[in-house]
Amino acid sequence: MKPLLRTVHLWAGLVFGTILVLQGLTGSALSWIHELDAVLNPGLLQVAPPPGQRAGAALRVAPAEVQAVHDALAADARYGKPNMLELPERAGDVYVAWYRPGKAQSLWRQPVTRQVMVDPATRTVLGERNWGEAGLSRPLLMPTLFHFHRYLLAGEGGKVVIAVQGVALALLAVTGIVLWWPRMTLQAVANALKVRFGGNWPRFSFQLHRSAGFFLAPVLLFLGLSGVHFNMPTWTTPLVETVATVTPNARPENRTPASLPRIPVAQAVAAAQARFPAARVGRVSLPAGAQAPYEVRVRQPGELRQGPGATRVSIDAGDGAVLRVADPLGGSAGDRFLGALFPLHSGEAFGNAGKAFISIAGLAPLVFFVTGIVMWLKFRRKPKKGAKKKPKLRAAPAKTEETRAGIAA
Repeated sequence: MKPLLRTVHLWAGLVFGTILVLQGLTGSALSWIHELDAVLNPGLLQVAPPPGQRAGAALRVAPAEVQAVHDALAADARYGKPNMLELPERAGDVYVAWYRPGKAQSLWRQPVTRQVMVDPATRTVLGERNWGEAGLSRPLLMPTLFHFHRYLLAGEGGKVVIAVQGVALALLAVTGIVLWWPRMTLQAVANALKVRFGGNWPRFSFQLHRSAGFFLAPVLLFLGLSGVHFNMPTWTTPLVETVATVTPNARPENRTPASLPRIPVAQAVAAAQARFPAARVGRVSLPAGAQAPYEVRVRQPGELRQGPGATRVSIDAGDGAVLRVADPLGGSAGDRFLGALFPLHSGEAFGNAGKAFISIAGLAPLVFFVTGIVMWLKFRRKPKKGAKKKPKLRAAPAKTEETRAGIAA
């Protein structure tokens, strides 16, 4: 059984190794996407905090201010009515207005969304960028890393490739744990976790690969499977539904007729705040059609998800009534499980310590790929013609994991 698993493990690593390394490195950086983006683009994403507040202090935005920013953009012919408004989270942050992209020309083309940054105090536009456009300039660097990590810079087709890669990562983690598993004695376990460098690079690579895999394989298994869910939830949600209830994610529609006047965005924000008084409003999605409601994203105290939060409140665009609430703190077990995947995947569930851990874990594919290549080259090396064979020993030593793997001790 183990020879077959070793072959599967080897070829999965060789085929998917390069993309897994790139996914790991980009994931390490994306754990700090907002912090790095602000450092790279201070003039675009940072302003002076409101009078009497220190920079970085938690901020609660009044509905009237959201309305003022919306109206300022809608009245300007260069911008017009946005598709979504992302509200400042802390003093010194800016509003980010999102404008719906045009339809992608092909399955493999990355759609581009216009982002416009607005000063909360003066309502003036600080600048803009195209979210989804590939580039290495300071405004485009972090969005490019995100779209590579999530879409492989290839739109919906790239999402499928990344999902398959997540399955490969999970397969590597599971087969690696089975191959590592020693006899259950203290000496065997100690040998399986031993890493020692004595001038033999293949042996050192084998020991590092094996020992690091024991500690990191469960983490990589989770990252691989959660990544599959983000890109292809139709693959994973039915599996979760076999053991827990998952609320259908159907989009609600307004109950009021389309002929009625639409409520202003401030009223939608106020309705969400009234439903969750202790929560902070993170973003507002404006109606995309005649029967589409507002969707207000809020973050309740105690949520694992940071930033805009994961609580979604759908507001009737005709009368301001609450149509539906998706509450990660009060949903079913399946809803809570799926809602926890992203904050755990990004590390934000445990604050800066969690993000630092995920950043370190993102380096693991590089370590495993390099050590795996060293071992693979050792396996492929053939003895030179005419080389003298070593004399046979009278008594063969007991086989260790190194000798079973073909690496000389």
